[in-house]
Amino acid sequence: MFLQQIINGLTVGGVYALIALGYTLVYGVLELINFAHGEIYMLGAYLGIIFIGIFTAAGFTQHSLFLSLLFTFILSIFFCSAYGFTVEKLAYKPLRNASRLNPLISAIGVSIFLQNYVMLTQGATDKVFPHIIPTTKIEFFNVTMTTLQLFIIIASLLLMAMLHLFIMKTKTGKAMRAVAQDKVMASLLGINIDRIISVTFVIGSGLAAAAGIMVAMYYGLVNYSIGYIVGIKAFTAAVLGGIGSVPGAMLGGLILGLIESLGAGYLSSEYKDAYAFIVLILILLIKPTGLLGKTEIHR
Repeated sequence: MFLQQIINGLTVGGVYALIALGYTLVYGVLELINFAHGEIYMLGAYLGIIFIGIFTAAGFTQHSLFLSLLFTFILSIFFCSAYGFTVEKLAYKPLRNASRLNPLISAIGVSIFLQNYVMLTQGATDKVFPHIIPTTKIEFFNVTMTTLQLFIIIASLLLMAMLHLFIMKTKTGKAMRAVAQDKVMASLLGINIDRIISVTFVIGSGLAAAAGIMVAMYYGLVNYSIGYIVGIKAFTAAVLGGIGSVPGAMLGGLILGLIESLGAGYLSSEYKDAYAFIVLILILLIKPTGLLGKTEIHR
């Protein structure tokens, strides 16, 4: 049972990590908690259902399920990235020099707007992801893993590795690190701050979209309110790993998924959502900077 819960925890934890990366990237660059990020994840889940439904109705999934899923991911990531870009330009950029409370209120307003926007356009009832993906079971050491779980774990780790390489090796990634360290010095060195902030929102929104599609595939049902709880859990994962730390967000998401799965398996599944909040309270009391976070030095 322990190994089974580990597999389940890694599956969910990979999704939490992808969403937590969006929180930590934006905070690292802007020192802003984007509480509308969970709704971008929710939009990704809905867009995934819409696009795979279009491909299924057109008969594309019968000819090539792989290509249909690939284009579903690409299109959903593209549109969610566009949503993230638009939200940054309309809701956050005008308040960039305002007090920290103003962008926070704006983020909550965007979250409420997106929830109601999806509810009015897609309906308040749950939407079903088409059951077109074969779920072959893989058994080893008395543990059962489905091919879908394996896909989510591998895809999550692959996306996290690609993001790490992008930040560490590319020119834009180095510029993101420079802006996160010192915006004034980065601008004096010729870095376009507005462009880097927009790129950060685009990347974070794309990762959230991928996570939304994976959750829609895994659970089969989505609704307009799923972004709230998952967003809080992903924020907890970011704080657990160290807000502003990319490796910390990855580690925090995986740990939170394992804690939730083991707690549901050995304690009670009724309080599964509460474990994230317990972890958040404990980490804030014991180590507010998180596992991999660094203590800021004020001079």
